[in-house]
Amino acid sequence: MTLARTHDQAELERFRDVQRLCYQCADEVAATLEPGVTEREACRRMRRWLRAHGVDDWLHTPFAWFGDRSAFRGFKVPTQFLPSAARLEEGMPYILDMAPVRDGYSADIGYGGVLGENRIWERLDADLAEYRTLILRLVRERRTFADIYAEVDALIERQGYQNRHAKYPGRVIGHQVGIIGGILPKRVGFPFGVRFLQTIGRELVKERLEGRSPLWNGAAQSQHPPTPGLWAVEPHIGFRGVGVKFEEILVVTEDDAYWLDDDLPHVHRWARREAQ
Repeated sequence: MTLARTHDQAELERFRDVQRLCYQCADEVAATLEPGVTEREACRRMRRWLRAHGVDDWLHTPFAWFGDRSAFRGFKVPTQFLPSAARLEEGMPYILDMAPVRDGYSADIGYGGVLGENRIWERLDADLAEYRTLILRLVRERRTFADIYAEVDALIERQGYQNRHAKYPGRVIGHQVGIIGGILPKRVGFPFGVRFLQTIGRELVKERLEGRSPLWNGAAQSQHPPTPGLWAVEPHIGFRGVGVKFEEILVVTEDDAYWLDDDLPHVHRWARREAQ
């Protein structure tokens, strides 16, 4: 994995294009969701859509989590993250998550929604906006990744919710993204792309030797200031079987940070809510 050159605006635009493609896919697939559709069918729709729009490899293939699975209720082993036969019902929350690669450029996004109305989901989604502001401010202050993780935990506790990103492998709230290449075939070692697995493994060894990690969590390996590059950041909160998250790319430079794109569905949704 070649890390992005954060000073190269043309290169950043390529990543922005892939991220926007993901959100377009999520928007269009979400519009097709109806009572009775399964997680597996939703993921098939996302895969077909992305393939039709030039995706040729994966960090990971699409995920969908419906109902209390959006809050990872009862999740204890990695296979429980895989798309299931769970069916969507009226009032259920859902999360669509995808990480495609197109011409080597990657993105990883999380898209939350609800079929119909759900007051708990509305409350969680409104509160989720604060995490985007908090994370950016703390990265700009050059707080360590582990400290930022702890501050996010503290906000979750103040709001009375549960930390759901702690359920992810490695308890990550984020991970580096870059340009995926190599000589291995563009195949999937379900659910991860083979090239991605090779390159993330290499980065884990390289960064560990330098006292860092391409994974962002609260462990000792994250006790360092934010590493320049692109980071897919995914705070995920839950309450009473309802889970909400966003995931998008954060650009970290040597002395600053900013979200790669503000023209995103959750950002617009929060702005509309604030304007009411």
